[in-house]
Amino acid sequence: MTIGENFAAVLAAAQQGEEWAWDLIYRDLSGPVTGYLWGRGASDPEDAASETFLQVARRLGSFSGDERAFRSWVFVIAHRRVLDDRRAAGRRPIPVSDDDLAAVSALISPSAEDEAIPTLSRAEVVWLLAPLTEEQRDVLLLRVVGGLSVKEAADALRKSAGAVKVLQHRALAALRKAILRRP
Repeated sequence: MTIGENFAAVLAAAQQGEEWAWDLIYRDLSGPVTGYLWGRGASDPEDAASETFLQVARRLGSFSGDERAFRSWVFVIAHRRVLDDRRAAGRRPIPVSDDDLAAVSALISPSAEDEAIPTLSRAEVVWLLAPLTEEQRDVLLLRVVGGLSVKEAADALRKSAGAVKVLQHRALAALRKAILRRP
């Protein structure tokens, strides 16, 4: 879901403190941001999403740009929350349950990927993502769950667009191999 051609007016209203505008922005992005944070292994994705939107609210007045730039800006903040979470807690395994996968699938806006995800258990998703490098997971999650363009994902990860394309290509090739080997 995107706000569309009314984005400039909604952003201006949110920057003026209009609750309805902030609510619209939050409803538009909270699902994909939480899904991204879950996919990156945040210890508490909902808490990390709350922290992300708190930071967005604090800095909203300084933002200028169109909707694509705004979405990218929000995902950069979410990405930094993941890095902060890792620094604070170190590495930990991602708990696996089918209920969590259903919750994440419900949070992300409908797409072709969303039609495929519910057919997989969370254990299968974790199994599919396991052979990917951390960078490959970042790229896939920002591109698929976050809906960011190659350039936006590159900006979020502080990489070149070419590097993002290579990482995405290699990640998809690894996923293809894993799926073909799947019993």
